[in-house]
Amino acid sequence: MSETMKETPSTEVGDVGLPEDLARADLYGLIARLFHEAPDQELLDQIAASIPDGQEVQAEDAPLGKVWHTVVELAKSNPAKAWQDEFDLNFISVGRPNIILNGSFYMAGYLNERPLVEIRRALDAFGLESAEEISETEDHISAVCEVMRYLIAGDDVEVSNLTNERVFFNDHIRPWYGDLCDAIDDIPEMRLYQSVGALTREFLDIEGQSFDMI
Repeated sequence: MSETMKETPSTEVGDVGLPEDLARADLYGLIARLFHEAPDQELLDQIAASIPDGQEVQAEDAPLGKVWHTVVELAKSNPAKAWQDEFDLNFISVGRPNIILNGSFYMAGYLNERPLVEIRRALDAFGLESAEEISETEDHISAVCEVMRYLIAGDDVEVSNLTNERVFFNDHIRPWYGDLCDAIDDIPEMRLYQSVGALTREFLDIEGQSFDMI
């Protein structure tokens, strides 16, 4: 089977308190979308609507639920332009941006290094390829999250299965997502995207723990 990775990542917002695979796929898709481009007002409204107004964080809430609540509150209180400005300031640059979103940089120290080659080999084995119009390389955080979404929710069980999920995660996401989230944390002005980084870290930590139990 040959598939093409879509240009715009999924924007579905699932219930992050649910352990079901579709909720996991939705969250991978949302993280991919938020790092692919700044959220528009429609997506922010969708995120904001996931928690009713007035519902507060409870002491017994799981850590993932707590960071999700922070993302929701920031979606409610900050317009799309604020998110766009922060995205452009930190992730977009004619030179080196404040934050690099590619795994090769964190794993090898440079862009377009061996980790990118290894991801391309993995995608080729899955029968996946990037659409020609996509500008990011396959080691971009959005791209690898989209791959995980496909491995969870795709229709071809020979490709979309737990074994491939675990191997791809351990090989191509686990070695560097923590460094990316640390880099985001190190920029105090990234108030909005620090919440996205915290969500990414907490969710991927849970994913790693779950795969370790297999």
